[in-house]
Amino acid sequence: MHPAYSVIFFTVLSGAGFGFLSLLSVSDIVQRSLHSEFKLLCYGFGFVLATVGLFASMLHLRRPERAWRAFSQWRSSWLSREGVLAVAALAAAFLHAAFALVYGAYPVLTAIPVLLLSLATVYATGMIYAQLKTVARWNSKWTPTCFLGFSIAGGALLYATATSMAPQVQFSAGYPLYAMLALAAAWAAKSIWWKRGDSAKRISSAESATGLGGIGSVRLMESPHSGASYLTREMGYRVARKHARKLRMLAVLAGCAAPIALVFASIFVPGAVFWLSLASLSFFAGSIVERWLFFAESEHAMTAYY
Repeated sequence: MHPAYSVIFFTVLSGAGFGFLSLLSVSDIVQRSLHSEFKLLCYGFGFVLATVGLFASMLHLRRPERAWRAFSQWRSSWLSREGVLAVAALAAAFLHAAFALVYGAYPVLTAIPVLLLSLATVYATGMIYAQLKTVARWNSKWTPTCFLGFSIAGGALLYATATSMAPQVQFSAGYPLYAMLALAAAWAAKSIWWKRGDSAKRISSAESATGLGGIGSVRLMESPHSGASYLTREMGYRVARKHARKLRMLAVLAGCAAPIALVFASIFVPGAVFWLSLASLSFFAGSIVERWLFFAESEHAMTAYY
């Protein structure tokens, strides 16, 4: 599949934004709040990160002005559900922060919807791809699991960074340790996703489509098109296997190994803000490579025809 950079940045940025909002809401639920004014800034940052990601996704649309129509199909479309849930999650986060701004408290009753809607939005994003039986690599329960894992890992890194910056809050090694666990879990799920995807079989082939598989292998005498088309550009993108292996290693090094090492350093080496900020940037870089591969390595069933 053709990797659309707008969708790559959307899934990475909005995923981390909603992950950050969900962890901020968890801290309100367990009553472990940061300094009130600083926490408002954190909610604002998470809100902006998620919103920027959503706007980036609109760049992939041929007619962005018609994006609002997708909201009407929420009964049958995961794409529509994602849009509805994203707006609901952002509205819940805004109201929760507004209540704190006016009354100086973060109530549990308004924090719970932020948590549930944020995670539900990321799950819906993953299901947009997991539901597609025509793309064997995507059609797995591990697809939304990976989206949730990376969202929580990104949010955990941002939250650990925020606690190291927060005024009147003593830095604790607990939050970096949680971030390390979230990173390890996210990339463990991704390794399972890669292993399963590499062994996934196409649902269709030239032999099964023609019914001539019993005779032998089938090949086309002439190509379906005399030139490139939308389908060949969008559905027929391929990345060489040797390049895919190198990019996977790069994604794991930048998105997992380096952040874990940097988070570990933040516990024992002075300058926690610097190490955790660097870990977050490295994670985002690795996530972008991982998400590029998510599209580039996946093949649509129709490519068997071409």
